[in-house]
Amino acid sequence: MPADHTGAEGAGAARDDFIDASLFLGMHSSDEGLRVAAKAFFVRRLEGRVVMSLEQVGRCDDVIWGYSRELQDLYYPFMDHLHTVMDISREGYDQADVRLALSDSDTPQQLPFIDRMLIGQVINRKGLLHTAGPRSAAFEGLPVRAVPAWPAGEPEPSFPEPLERLYLTSLALRLPLGRGASPEGV
Repeated sequence: MPADHTGAEGAGAARDDFIDASLFLGMHSSDEGLRVAAKAFFVRRLEGRVVMSLEQVGRCDDVIWGYSRELQDLYYPFMDHLHTVMDISREGYDQADVRLALSDSDTPQQLPFIDRMLIGQVINRKGLLHTAGPRSAAFEGLPVRAVPAWPAGEPEPSFPEPLERLYLTSLALRLPLGRGASPEGV
């Protein structure tokens, strides 16, 4: 897969789909509806490309590193394989992202600064942020879309093998994420 990026070289290209830590970690939510909805997002885009800020990648690791070594050993093979087979472009912020994050007219002041940085990056690169976080209502009017709830009774989508097998094993780690709660910092 592509190397990590630090700039917006593709800023003039088609609209990028950005993801945040809440969506990525949502695949391991203890809330089944959220878990399946987040998983479906990735299953449907496995052949496509998504962008994740380096900070959001680090936020995922920060949450996972808070769990036992045994649970990490069950989780990381799935995550590592997903990052290998899916085009997840991990990109750092650039000066234009930061300028937009600091602009009261582009990013609402009531958002936590970490969200302003992410939104600044998304706006600068003409992208669309997909999130599962409970704070998505605070993003009204911004290029942000909350992953919709998974319809009751719909079968759960599957990753191709061996990714699905790794995913099922990784579910030994379940996170207290839900539409109304998330771990600190996500």
